[in-house]
Amino acid sequence: MKRKQINYLGFVSLLSLLALLGFGGNRGFFGFLGFLAYARYFTVLPDELFMENLCKSCTAAAISQLLSLLPLMFGFYMFMGDKGTGVAFAMAFVVFLIVFSVVLVYYELKESKA
Repeated sequence: MKRKQINYLGFVSLLSLLALLGFGGNRGFFGFLGFLAYARYFTVLPDELFMENLCKSCTAAAISQLLSLLPLMFGFYMFMGDKGTGVAFAMAFVVFLIVFSVVLVYYELKESKA
């Protein structure tokens, strides 16, 4: 008997608990509610095509993060000084998350039409 595979991408949705717990009323944590969209991946079986789409999405997101980090660091350093480097790293991570999500949705829509 084959055991049911767990799609570990669904565990990313647990980051939305940071927003639900509130952490002292800081409104900045409400951005973590965006990770709640990954809860649907608990029901997706991780087959070969899904894993390939995941690899393609991660590759595109990593390349976009690397390409955006240097201009962001330069720009934020010019306007904010030494404090800007941390903001640039955070913005590059946001670029990674957005590109990863958009490319993964694109490949899923492409797969569903075929």
